[in-house]
Amino acid sequence: MAETLRVLSSLTERGVLLKQDKHLPNVVTLLTGERLSASWWSHAKGRLIFWVLSELSDHPDVLLVKLISEKDTFVHRRLWPPFLAVATSRDEWQLRRLSSAALRLLEKIDSSDKPVLSQGAAVKELVARLLVHGTAVHTESGRHEMAVESWSTWSRTARVASIRSAAKARLALERACQAIGAERDALPWVSAEEPPSRGATRARPPKSEAQGDR
Repeated sequence: MAETLRVLSSLTERGVLLKQDKHLPNVVTLLTGERLSASWWSHAKGRLIFWVLSELSDHPDVLLVKLISEKDTFVHRRLWPPFLAVATSRDEWQLRRLSSAALRLLEKIDSSDKPVLSQGAAVKELVARLLVHGTAVHTESGRHEMAVESWSTWSRTARVASIRSAAKARLALERACQAIGAERDALPWVSAEEPPSRGATRARPPKSEAQGDR
């Protein structure tokens, strides 16, 4: 589909692209020319948007994750090595205050070599912390669930390897996201940072970080 190729070209150039957002570059705005504040389902181009999003999600060079402000974010293959390094780092921001249910589910996913069907708060925690790869599915019973797998399982299928430095990986993703106008603290490892203790002063971020159209 020509519209999918147009969106894919934009994603290839930018590296990251939101599914829908009122301010930042996103697929829905590219297709409609409008910055929608409501769901795109009722839009006149709703069917077109559905098919383009479906084709993007199935494209071998596109990964859909909760990266910017916990919103659906498309990530191009060229950024997969740094993304994988961040997702598999198991840093403190990923594990701090993780619920016991989420920890049990994570252990189950880590020990499985195929996707695990799940739903509810626990799987949402894991997806938001980038601890697992999740895909929305419709089961035979008609329920909406997530098919979740470990990043090691996903990476074997996707044939991608992470870079070695998680710090360099975070920087690469921060630069790509800031380049489309996202604020640095929209990324999960930054938003999860502990607030300064009472009486402490927090350093003012550089202008390049402080600015950004949300």
